[in-house]
Amino acid sequence: MSLWARVRDRVAASDPGLLRLAAGSRTAGSIALTLAVLAVLGSPVTHLVAGAIASMVASFAIREKQRPRQAVTLALGLAVALVSVSLAALLNTRVVAGDVFFVVLIFCAVYSRRFGDRGYALGLIGFQIYFMSLFVGATAATLPGLYAVLAIAFGCSALVRFVIVYETPAGILQRLREAFRVRLAQLVAAQMELLDAGPDEADKALETVREGTARLHETAMMIQGRLEEGTADESVARLVQRRIAGAEIAAERLGLLLLSARSAERTSTLTLHLPGAPVPSGGELPVRDRATDMLRRDLGALRMLVLRPVGEGGTAMSHVRNRLLGYRDEENLPSASAPVQDVFRGIGEAARAVMGLRVALDGPQDESDDSPATTRSREELDAESAAIEGAEEGEREEKEVPAGLRRPTTRAAVQVSVGSALAIVGGEFLSSQRWYWAVLTCWIVFINTASTGEIVVKGYRRLLGTVLGVVAGIVLAGLVGPHTWPALGMVLLFVFAMFYTAPLSYTLMSFFVTAALGLLYTLLHRYSWEVLVLRVEETALGAACGIIAAALVLPVHTDRRTNDLLVTVLRRLSEVTGAAVEQLSGGPGDDLLDRARDLDRALGDLRSATQPLTHPITPMRTRRNTAEYLVALLETCAYHARSLAATAELLPTHPSIAADPRLRQACARITHNISVISAHVTGEHCEDAVETGPSIASMLEDAAPGSPRYGRITDRVLRHLQRLDEAVLGLARPLAVPVPEPGR
Repeated sequence: MSLWARVRDRVAASDPGLLRLAAGSRTAGSIALTLAVLAVLGSPVTHLVAGAIASMVASFAIREKQRPRQAVTLALGLAVALVSVSLAALLNTRVVAGDVFFVVLIFCAVYSRRFGDRGYALGLIGFQIYFMSLFVGATAATLPGLYAVLAIAFGCSALVRFVIVYETPAGILQRLREAFRVRLAQLVAAQMELLDAGPDEADKALETVREGTARLHETAMMIQGRLEEGTADESVARLVQRRIAGAEIAAERLGLLLLSARSAERTSTLTLHLPGAPVPSGGELPVRDRATDMLRRDLGALRMLVLRPVGEGGTAMSHVRNRLLGYRDEENLPSASAPVQDVFRGIGEAARAVMGLRVALDGPQDESDDSPATTRSREELDAESAAIEGAEEGEREEKEVPAGLRRPTTRAAVQVSVGSALAIVGGEFLSSQRWYWAVLTCWIVFINTASTGEIVVKGYRRLLGTVLGVVAGIVLAGLVGPHTWPALGMVLLFVFAMFYTAPLSYTLMSFFVTAALGLLYTLLHRYSWEVLVLRVEETALGAACGIIAAALVLPVHTDRRTNDLLVTVLRRLSEVTGAAVEQLSGGPGDDLLDRARDLDRALGDLRSATQPLTHPITPMRTRRNTAEYLVALLETCAYHARSLAATAELLPTHPSIAADPRLRQACARITHNISVISAHVTGEHCEDAVETGPSIASMLEDAAPGSPRYGRITDRVLRHLQRLDEAVLGLARPLAVPVPEPGR
């Protein structure tokens, strides 16, 4: 592979869909174009600063995916911006009226989020432009010039968005698919390192596999969120969804099989999801024998198969693919232990998933060198595709929307308004000129947060980034001095870095924001040590006001939010498992992968909500460990549920998979235990204990003489059900759900 291809793959993997690069380039480019136009017109420095802020807001506020809707929102945003700057200028000399209006504006800006992405964008533009007016000291006399600046800024933002940094939903989805492919190859490479890792490197290698598995899942979820807008029709979207899910499951299963091959007994799925869990001990790998040498070779071949299409490498790549797919038919399996042979079978399944992914994303491929095993795999994939094209999308469950003060947007609007009022009063005591920094921080700590704990963590990160940014601002202000264009160039660089790092680290984003503001103050000739210290004080005050408002006004405690999200995850888990087993038992079909992705989204929300509990600064170590353990168990459950759903969707098209009505009995205990745990979490009066008993497999032993024993596919289903049963029981103990004593 060429150097350029390696660099391209590394960039694609680090920034899936190039979304961060596009956001940073779009915002920095919009600001640069605005500054260039204003400079040609001979605008003063105040207008340059106002134009930079306005173009930045016009760029990052728009979140809609469809370009026509983006254009409409941008046009409406200009109207909102003109009204906002007018009111700010007219109320400039009326302190009390201006403060009251600012609080009302904040309430409306947050409340407008209930109307979707457009409401979010218009509310954000209204608030930020009002803030910009306070920053540059807008007055009635300066309004005509500011009107022109806003028009230029929004026009430049539109030009960059729709012409220069041109993005389409289909193009973004294509880049996300490429990122999934590269991250899949990176995960296989990490699994190779785990295979070769000695005792001292094994735990580190396992952590790399965990990170690779999580990154692959993250990309799969990003693709899921873009399928509707980025594909031509529903059947294509369902086909891509099926192939992405199949590749993800096959890669994760391969990692588990490798762990089992390293240990003396079958490895728990939890090992792959629980941070800090050690590599199971007692295995014999790595050992230099024929079987493990073949294993290393074939893992490398699988990685190459992911990175390069078969036609690119001539007949050699076709032979590699045929050899790997042959393991599905028990061809050429080496003489080795059963766990090691299972790894070879897992490689065969992963190779089939990669071939399906290639066909779905790149179209038909050359079939001239196909072996019988490859032909069979291709026929299975074609049958699946035909079944997907003929399927109808099921009805989606409508979610109950809370009303009144229970509505998240209404509650947040009240909380932010109260916190902002406190910040205005406190900020006035600190500085009658720059009190609005406290209000800005109070506003920001409420964005994308839903509990008191999340606001505390975000406020802490904001303050830390601001302190570091102040130090950088002091150094940069001394270097740049009064030189306008070098300072603006550095502001552009920091703006790009701010948006590029925003999804990765809120602390880094706050650092770049504060450093850029220090340069803007230098340009406005308002820079001093006292100003930057005041910036830290106002930030701390704003964070404190936000925390106080969140804790005292309509509070949503972290425990309550995590309990609500935990119940949602358990309900989704029960739905996916029950529907999959019902279909595997011969029942009617259902849209199982969509249900599985709903489970994944609910689990992602829970993982985010537990961050205050798992953050390194939390003083409650036991609680942190419990939260990490519960989330890891639920991720284990989600993996098995996804696998069951994927297997069930193969049922109509694969002759090797037959419905087994006995599976209903095996699933009944799992769904019952999930409902018991949910009842205990919600605080319902429930005296039931979870059920324990014989293994899932023993529940399917022949009930009558002559009954057929289950086959290989049913055996895999049983393993998933058994692991799911064990994981659900594992949830009961830390949640204080009664568990019967063994033997009772």
